[in-house]
Amino acid sequence: MRKQLVEELRRKGISDERLLAAIGALPRHFFLDKAFEEWAYKDKPFPIGNEQTISQPYTVAYQTSLLNIKKRDKVLEVGTGSGYQAALLAMLGARVYTIERQEMLYERAKALLSKLRLGNIRCYLRDGNKGLPEFAPFDKIIVTAGAEDVPQALLEQLAIGGIMVIPVGEFVQKMHRITRISEEEYDDQVLANFRFVPLLKGLNKMG
Repeated sequence: MRKQLVEELRRKGISDERLLAAIGALPRHFFLDKAFEEWAYKDKPFPIGNEQTISQPYTVAYQTSLLNIKKRDKVLEVGTGSGYQAALLAMLGARVYTIERQEMLYERAKALLSKLRLGNIRCYLRDGNKGLPEFAPFDKIIVTAGAEDVPQALLEQLAIGGIMVIPVGEFVQKMHRITRISEEEYDDQVLANFRFVPLLKGLNKMG
């Protein structure tokens, strides 16, 4: 089933073989509720609780390929969700700092990622709009929720030469690939349309 998924992604235009190999090796069913396990390798999003979803594999692959991950890249992920995207980045050799605002999802993903022992992933219960200034700058930043506009704090935490991939828009988002050229200059490529859950402010704590 994983092989079929990889072939489907290849047909849809994902050509990075390292990324396809990582998707083929990572057990997506670990990241889903038991009820959806048998569909884990379909190219579809699924609910993971707290009105959040695990993105469809094509979306994950598309965003990841835009980042052009190199070994030892320091990557900030905004929106841990199930932990699947963070796991994939770690498998590609990145040092991952991932933020989740929903405490329940944060606790679940943190436990699962530590159990999988994928290497360098640190999880934080924080407001993703603010990033992690104490660990900046980041070589790459990936935002896995739809932002109404690009948070200034995230732009400032991007290293010069670094790349941020972020979906921007209210109901349908356009994927932006932003490269920081200098202290003040950014190159913003506007790409395909997607639909994401919204990027919200603040924390959602349990109890």
